[in-house]
Amino acid sequence: MLLQPNPSLWRAIEDRRMIRLLYHRRTRIFEPHDHGILNGSVQLLAYQVGGSSSRPLPNWILMKADEIADLEPLDQNFPGGLPTAAGRHLKWNTLFIRVKPSTDHLKAGAE
Repeated sequence: MLLQPNPSLWRAIEDRRMIRLLYHRRTRIFEPHDHGILNGSVQLLAYQVGGSSSRPLPNWILMKADEIADLEPLDQNFPGGLPTAAGRHLKWNTLFIRVKPSTDHLKAGAE
């Protein structure tokens, strides 16, 4: 089995597009942030902002791409990358794509 990026996830990250999907029998809504290979499987790191979850929302979740079903891009966009609490990113074996950082703070400083 070849470990390749999911074209729909790639496009959503590139376009900063919110997505709805089914993961572990729960419908969830995400800002997709990173897509790559980690520990031998293709995965997605996303910020869950809606839908069903066993944890309080919003929250980060790391998902195996082959366990994602019913992926649907939504009409809503999100601003881009979020700062991490520790200032570090996940260490991917291979990173296919990472959402570009938000530029909102740069615009606010220019006004």
